[in-house]
Amino acid sequence: MEENKNQGQQLNIELTEDVAQGVYSNLAVITHSPAEFVVDFIRVMPGVPKAKVQSRIILTPQHAKRLMRALMDNVSKYEAQHGKIAETQGPDNVIPMGFGGPQGQA
Repeated sequence: MEENKNQGQQLNIELTEDVAQGVYSNLAVITHSPAEFVVDFIRVMPGVPKAKVQSRIILTPQHAKRLMRALMDNVSKYEAQHGKIAETQGPDNVIPMGFGGPQGQA
């Protein structure tokens, strides 16, 4: 019944110009606690030994799972239209040692 009540409502989402430009990231580090997931988006530049967190998003476990499903759905749709995304092997897949921050808990 609650679900039917919310179906007629629309959410007006504002996207400011500075946020619309986006932030480039080529590394994401995900950690979690019992209450939240933290996703740090990082830009790593070749030959530069230091990288900076560009953006941090904090999610509830429920929203993290919804995001995971939405990403899986969008990747599937992308691959259906543009072909399979190649997964690279090698140093690009390695999280920098000594990154810091809290360790994920399983």
